[in-house]
Amino acid sequence: MQHPYPPRNLPQPGGGPGPIHQGGNAPTPGSMSGGSPGGAGKDDSYFTESRKGEVNELRQLLRTFGSERDKQRKREIIKKVIAYMTLGIDVSRLFTEMMLAIETRDLVIKKMVYLFLCNYAETHPDLAQMCTNTLVKDSGNEDPMVRGLALRALCSLRLPQMIEYTSEPLRRSLQDGHAYVRKTGVMGILKMYHLNKEDFDKAAFNDILYDMLRDPDSSVVTNCILVLNEIMADSGGMALNRAVMLHLLNRIHEFSEFGILSVLDLVPRYIPANDEEGFQIMNLLDPVLRTANSGAVVATICAFLSIADAIGKRPGDGRDADSPSVDDLKRQVCVRIKAPLVTLIASGSNELTYVLLKYADQLIDLCPGIFDDEYRQFYVRYSEPTHIKHSKVRLLAKLANPETAPDIVAELGELVADIDETMGRLAVRSMGSIALHDSGGQGAVESIARRLVEMLDLQGIPHVSSEAATALASLVRRHPDIITVVSAPLPRALRYITEPNGRSNVIFLLGEYGESIAEAPYALERVIDSYDNITDDGVKTALLAATVKLFFHRPPEMQKMLGRLMKKATEDVSSQDLHDRALFYYRLLRSSPDPNVAKSIITSKSMSMTTDQFAEEDDSEFRASLMNEFNTLCTVYRCKAENFIEEENIVKFVKMPKDHPLAREGNVAPVADPGVNTIVDQFGGTTIGVSLAAPSPSMCAPPAPVGEVDLLGFGDDVSILSAPQPPASGTNSLQSLSLKSNASITGDEYQSMWRAVSDLEAVTISTHMRSRPTSTDAVESALGAFNVMTMASGELQTEFKFFLYGQEEAYYGGGYFLIEAVVMKASPSLNLTIKSFGGDSDSIKRKEKLDQLAELIKSALGEYLH
Repeated sequence: MQHPYPPRNLPQPGGGPGPIHQGGNAPTPGSMSGGSPGGAGKDDSYFTESRKGEVNELRQLLRTFGSERDKQRKREIIKKVIAYMTLGIDVSRLFTEMMLAIETRDLVIKKMVYLFLCNYAETHPDLAQMCTNTLVKDSGNEDPMVRGLALRALCSLRLPQMIEYTSEPLRRSLQDGHAYVRKTGVMGILKMYHLNKEDFDKAAFNDILYDMLRDPDSSVVTNCILVLNEIMADSGGMALNRAVMLHLLNRIHEFSEFGILSVLDLVPRYIPANDEEGFQIMNLLDPVLRTANSGAVVATICAFLSIADAIGKRPGDGRDADSPSVDDLKRQVCVRIKAPLVTLIASGSNELTYVLLKYADQLIDLCPGIFDDEYRQFYVRYSEPTHIKHSKVRLLAKLANPETAPDIVAELGELVADIDETMGRLAVRSMGSIALHDSGGQGAVESIARRLVEMLDLQGIPHVSSEAATALASLVRRHPDIITVVSAPLPRALRYITEPNGRSNVIFLLGEYGESIAEAPYALERVIDSYDNITDDGVKTALLAATVKLFFHRPPEMQKMLGRLMKKATEDVSSQDLHDRALFYYRLLRSSPDPNVAKSIITSKSMSMTTDQFAEEDDSEFRASLMNEFNTLCTVYRCKAENFIEEENIVKFVKMPKDHPLAREGNVAPVADPGVNTIVDQFGGTTIGVSLAAPSPSMCAPPAPVGEVDLLGFGDDVSILSAPQPPASGTNSLQSLSLKSNASITGDEYQSMWRAVSDLEAVTISTHMRSRPTSTDAVESALGAFNVMTMASGELQTEFKFFLYGQEEAYYGGGYFLIEAVVMKASPSLNLTIKSFGGDSDSIKRKEKLDQLAELIKSALGEYLH
């Protein structure tokens, strides 16, 4: 039976009382004892108001909890307790009864009880200690889900006196055979660190976390990265060296989307050992750009820019003349990321599109001209929200060049009369910016000036006329020769423009070029006669300056009106600047012995511009500082971190390592591509974080070779890639291809092996190329970097032809791969025929390796392919 009752004020979770409005009748715990389980099963019923004494009724129900056989009924009782707790009602009196309810096999009930315990632990520490033994016992339960939930609850009690009970279950969980328990234990370490840093340091959990970076489960590794970064935030984040970085990058295909972001955020902090390693890391991360995860794409862009900044040539560093400079590398990066970024902008949600437009704006400033051919993607769409439209209009001006400017100006012209006033203003400013920067090519300045002149007469749209006047004032200062186009409508425009900024600029133009405008003195006289009605100090100041300047060009017409204006301006006390300026002009004209001296001072052309921007608009240093904080909120807010984050909360950015085990000019073993190039977009079918069969938790790294530096005990620092270890059992076949760097066979051996393999067993691939190589040497060097050797090559009239080979490491089978590659010249295309000789006897695995080798060759020749 349900009992209606009037609503009353209940305390809110924030602590204060407040009304809870809920229509209809709400079930009570009393009604649950006599009704069916479904009668109180609606989720919204748990958050209705309660009557006096319902906590006591819940206590009675909890006391019979152990004898209740209906599993659903048990859940309903606990749900009601949690609902009251969420509403802010103090149900801590039920602590003892809830403790007894924890003895169940139902995970749902356990999770709710753990939530109850954690919620009241901080405010009722004496009660929390009662549940310690139960949680410690559950942390050793045979069910891994129970172990994980109990461990999370135990670490969430957050009481200093609980450290002694937490340490041992926590340490035991890090060696648990189930990944869920291990990753929960890793997060428990972070809670322990914030609870008591001294005990944390004594427990030496830091070293354990570094060891767990080798954990076979990627979610555990992700948590280790996050915890290490937070624990070591004061020193710039977790320590990085070549072993750690290459280990994580070679496993990046195993991570979830969130895990990939954690790994990618480490790359900007890593200093490549030399140029070759930097390029190899970029090639390894390149497939991430093909995903629909915008966070991963932006993080990859940030990583690429950081690597380019680290390995690019700088003036005076004494490197080879052929080495690419930092600017050249960054332009190449922008060219590579342009298509993925534009695709995400066009296909994302409104919020995502806005943020990506901010990143695009920053990249356009970094490398002007790269995005120009994609200008149509930045056209405003009718259905887009206002903030995206505004961002696109600002960007269009930066994408103008002699080829795109006519279309962009026409598009902006359509937006001038938009119902959104801000949109119209931005469209006019963007048109003026194109002309001011001379980015539209020959004739564009005059064409845009004529458009702006037409806008001066738009009497029904005052903000457009005002913005057009402002744009024309800047444009005439940059291009004085267009004054003949602008001068005629200025006196007429002064009568119609009402906004102070627009009037000030029209008055400025009349004073600056009034000698060639017949009606200029009379237009200014009308404004002078209405001086008492002018409320804006800027208009008054512009009027005073223009009148004095025009006086020296046309004294007979201006003498009397200048006198009237001087009298009013010197008596005007509304603006100190205006008053002082009027006195200055008056004393200069009155006391100067030679009128020509005063004329030379006042009529000098100091207002003309020799560059395409004003000095106060030069923000190159600010933009450079923003690039250092790419992929942060600084890009969205367009301000530095210290402007919106307190200094003590700003995360330090420290690049590591300062010293490498390899010399700067030394050779770096190639970074093996573990099949990540074959991974397809998560939202297009398959996932970037493919689920691999996890190896045994007991898997450990082989010992490091004698004489090499192994900073964190990975055993894979310098020689990890040049001397591959056998794959762990259960790993995916994507990791089973590694070519020897010193493979060698003779021509006769090559021919005999080629003939021994049937053409039916070969893999044949044909793909179009963006451009053809200039010589065979270019192809050979690109493939040689991936240990694909050349037996013979040659250039024919219509094609390049290559006979290539490679040999697997002995650990992986030691088989040979024989490749015939033909690059057609006329219509650039790449044709591959690949055969496998020896090695793996399993035909399926052999086919997989051939496919991987084909992808490896495509990756090596990526600069020529689409």
